Amino acid sequence: MSSKILIFYINQYSGHFRAAQAIEQTIKLNSPNVDVLTLDSFNYINPVASKIIYNSYLSLIRKTPEVWEYLYDNPNIVKKSQKFKELIHKYNSIKLNSLMKEYNPDVVVCTQAFPCGLVSNYKNSYLPDLPLVAVLTDYYPHSFWLYSNVDFYIVASEKARLRLVKEGISKEKIKIYGIPIVPEFLKADNRENLYSVYGLNQKKPIILIMGGSQGLGPIKKIVFYIDKLDLDFQVVVITGINNKLYKYLIKKRKSFSHQTNVFEYFDHIEKLMQITSILVTKPGGITTSEAIAKGLPMVIFNPIPGQEKNNAKFLLEKGMALKADTPEGTAVLVKELLINKDQYNHIKDTINKNKIIDSSLKITDLICSLTQN
Repeated sequence: MSSKILIFYINQYSGHFRAAQAIEQTIKLNSPNVDVLTLDSFNYINPVASKIIYNSYLSLIRKTPEVWEYLYDNPNIVKKSQKFKELIHKYNSIKLNSLMKEYNPDVVVCTQAFPCGLVSNYKNSYLPDLPLVAVLTDYYPHSFWLYSNVDFYIVASEKARLRLVKEGISKEKIKIYGIPIVPEFLKADNRENLYSVYGLNQKKPIILIMGGSQGLGPIKKIVFYIDKLDLDFQVVVITGINNKLYKYLIKKRKSFSHQTNVFEYFDHIEKLMQITSILVTKPGGITTSEAIAKGLPMVIFNPIPGQEKNNAKFLLEKGMALKADTPEGTAVLVKELLINKDQYNHIKDTINKNKIIDSSLKITDLICSLTQN
């Protein structure tokens, strides 16, 4: 009988989903006899509430990010919300229990804090010996990840490990394996073919601009200011599910001075990153980990308060990115990297020295070992 691994994430347009995909694909690649079930936990258990909460979150970070910054990792909020979380877990435990009985997993993996708490609570009532692995998708943990029933925490940095230890998590439970990325990032495609496939000129630098899967941030202004640079390069913009932004850029691209290719959601970003010179992006944990895997210098902008601000701090401290405070400032830094080859190569070398390219393999080896206990 094959082992079973249940992977929980939240929202298919998120880094949590990308991390879950990476774990699932790596397991299937290296342990094809293991059965894997990957689910959006919130959508599975309560689809109506899932949509309401996610839309509320997007509205909050777009319109009043300062409120999210106050709520994020606030010890008082964590403490006051404890009873509310317990009620939610209790309310959702019936459907979760049904899933657990039907699928009967040997290990549960969570790439987001909400399902991690849900499964931790489930273990208290039903299966205390069920292995639970928490895989963090940012460079620094927050308080909503703290649960007594987690068997292993996977983190991306020593600072993350120290924070968890400070909060009372045993250091034996914490593995610095990095953020999981899909196996395709370890492959190298023929560069000439990639230029041809995406209609790009292999003699010109490529500036890749992204705002995460939601296409967040002042992308229009960033594209405008970068296009004004009097240098020879080409631009690729990925708008994600931001259809309004996509239509605007498609309409305007003929007026740009530089060749500007616009895509919506991109399935094989690893191929595009392989030929990109500079990535301009929000500092999401998955996107930046993918860029690091490809040795790609970054200019980061507009971090979401909380998790992305911490990611930005990590990347800057390590010397793997430059940070812009305005759309115009983004263009200034892009110009700096295009002109100053020594600075560009220094950042690239720093990235290559710090990257963890086998994160997904390390994580899945640990998960699969737990199915044999």
